[in-house]
Amino acid sequence: MTRTHWAAVVAVVLALLFAGAATVASAGGGDSATAATPTADSADAGFARDMAVHHQQAVEMSFIVRDGTQDDEVRRLAYDIANTQANQRGMMLGWLDLWGLPKVAADREPMAWMAGDAKGGHGGTGHQAEDGSLMPGMATKVDVERLDKAVGKQAEIEYLQLMIVHHNGGISMAKGCVELCTVGAERDLAAGMVAAQESEVALMVDLLHKRGADARS
Repeated sequence: MTRTHWAAVVAVVLALLFAGAATVASAGGGDSATAATPTADSADAGFARDMAVHHQQAVEMSFIVRDGTQDDEVRRLAYDIANTQANQRGMMLGWLDLWGLPKVAADREPMAWMAGDAKGGHGGTGHQAEDGSLMPGMATKVDVERLDKAVGKQAEIEYLQLMIVHHNGGISMAKGCVELCTVGAERDLAAGMVAAQESEVALMVDLLHKRGADARS
């Protein structure tokens, strides 16, 4: 089951990366004659900015666990997550450049673009006040420090538990973009994120169970 699951995850990730590379230019507004460049307060810009930050933390935690364990399965997963999300982050920041929009919006709270989503968007301040993190699923500084201090099996469990929550938050954000974003290439990327991260969550739950642990609620 593990080999089959790894093959499925790799297939989804590769398909996502090839699709993203092929369509990145179309995010500049050229995918239709009437396409308009997104504005700074649009869902397209908000998702690109927020998910770039969200992805950066996943990359950071993945490098931490690669140094904290010698387990091949977890190290391979961490490498895949870091590589995929670093590439996707680059695409999203590139789109912001294409659109002539800032990568950081000091006058807008994280997740403000999704606050009006009918399916339960997260307003920035409400989530931040709840646990000190910036966006859905993001680990707090305390979480990251705990992961950084852990080694071996404990590091693996900490990483898997944190990354499952992180992925589930990212899935929620990506689904919001699928519904609210107007740029076709960005919606396609978001839909690919949902498929890939749902597959990785299932794999991480399995890896946790092998270590006698469960995902955090």
